[in-house]
Amino acid sequence: MSEPKRPRRATHAWRRLRLRWIKFSQPVLGPFRGRWNNSLMVRTMTITGLVTGAMIAVAGVFLLTSVSNDLYSSRRDQALQDSARATVQAQRIIDSFDPADRGGLQSLLTSVLRTVQDTSASQMIDIRRQQNQASFPELSPVASTPSALSQAVSEELSTAVLVAEEPQYWQAVTFRGEDSKVAPGIVVGSSLKFPAGAGVFDLYIGYDLSDTSETLSFVQRTLLLTAAGMMLFIGVLVWVISRIVFRPIRVAADTSRRLASGETDARMPRQHDEHFDVLSDGFNDMADTLQARIRELDELSVMQQRFVSDVSHELRTPLTTIRLASAVLDGQQELLAPGQQRAVEVLSAQVVRFETLLTDLLEISRYDAGRVTLETEPTNLVHLVDEVVSSLRPLSSSLIEVRPLGGYTPVDVDARRIRRIISNLVGNAIEHGEDRPIVVTVDSNPDAIAIAVRDWGIGMTAADAEHVFDRFWRADPSRKRTLGGTGLGLAIAREDAAVHGGFLEVWSEKGLGSNFRLTVPRHEDITDYMSPLPLIPEEIADGAKNRDTTGGWLRRPFRRSIRAPKEGKA
Repeated sequence: MSEPKRPRRATHAWRRLRLRWIKFSQPVLGPFRGRWNNSLMVRTMTITGLVTGAMIAVAGVFLLTSVSNDLYSSRRDQALQDSARATVQAQRIIDSFDPADRGGLQSLLTSVLRTVQDTSASQMIDIRRQQNQASFPELSPVASTPSALSQAVSEELSTAVLVAEEPQYWQAVTFRGEDSKVAPGIVVGSSLKFPAGAGVFDLYIGYDLSDTSETLSFVQRTLLLTAAGMMLFIGVLVWVISRIVFRPIRVAADTSRRLASGETDARMPRQHDEHFDVLSDGFNDMADTLQARIRELDELSVMQQRFVSDVSHELRTPLTTIRLASAVLDGQQELLAPGQQRAVEVLSAQVVRFETLLTDLLEISRYDAGRVTLETEPTNLVHLVDEVVSSLRPLSSSLIEVRPLGGYTPVDVDARRIRRIISNLVGNAIEHGEDRPIVVTVDSNPDAIAIAVRDWGIGMTAADAEHVFDRFWRADPSRKRTLGGTGLGLAIAREDAAVHGGFLEVWSEKGLGSNFRLTVPRHEDITDYMSPLPLIPEEIADGAKNRDTTGGWLRRPFRRSIRAPKEGKA
């Protein structure tokens, strides 16, 4: 049998109530929830405080209930004993009266009232003829003291005294004085039998329990103050103990943070506890090992940088000699046989490639050694992109389109390095674009300028994209290269972007092409900025994956993204 559905109206009311609770509790509980999730000390103190508070509350309620019951029981028993004593004394006076003296019955009633007043600890006394009895002219039907008692006697108590199965009955009541002041109390009722046919009278004695209520209020205040003091004391105690217990953890966290920030000499002090001391010793041994390994790696890195730099410089001299010899042979090609001419052409091409490789190695060694200096000048990046693309168009059969959407205002950059980045990106797009169109987009915002190079070539997998900026890495080493290359182009391009305070990113999917995006800030003091161009192409982000292989790839996205430069945009 399926579960009955909740009514729609109830569901909407529940949702409104939940939203109101979230709106109310978020400003109050939001900061505490964050501290609760991020601090073990806060969780420990909160749980300890709640458990302690619950225990104190249970103990306080138990003590208050016990004291209240004991006080009330004691005061009630005292009132019953007092009332029984007064009733017995009054009945003795009545029994000693001469029944033949009917005229003295009124004096007897007054004497009984005075005897009860003298015998009882209370002055609230009410003597009245029982219900359903004939009137007796010689005797007044009522003799009482304050009216508050007569108002407090209930019909239930009167009926119980009338039946008289017990010597006396009591009832908890509330007395209201003439000034409307309310006081708790007890009324005890019993019966008095008068002689000479005068009948039976009910005796009610009221006992004011205001003093007991005040005593109970004093006990309540004392318990509350004691509970508050205990909670405060326990809270301070838990806080101190938590600080002591969690101190080694804070020291370990601070030491690991310092070690992670580069302070290789940071060590964890001993805490004079066998378990934490084992942790400290193990952590310090690990830090010593890491420091030794880092020192070895630094030395190896310095040696590698020096080796690359020295080898690059040392190869300059023989390379210059080979280049001069190649130039001489190239000038005498007409005197050589056809096979020798081809060898000279190959030699010249390889000498140029070797020289490019040496230049890239020297550039990488400068970055590794941290000796790179920028020669900045105001540069129009749109014109720079046009120059680079114009120089590379003759080397490609692909359609290369430049879309200047912004970036016309000159910015201070090292034009040689930016030109090298764009040449590398466009060259890679030509190399892997499968002769399909290439789009170079330039755009800007108030903080940054971006250049994106999009191709619809073979693309890369996510694993390949993670290594595309590694040195000497190729996604497919078996592919034929059109423009040559050293394998250091993208690595140098990323370093060139970083030295400008920018970043170089890539998006790529197998069969959908690639998109490289360069973003640089407009000024050196801008450290927080957003790229004006998306990294993931619009047609991919919108889910439009049209794989038209007829040469007009993704023509709809092409036309959709073409638009004039934004008016007034830098």
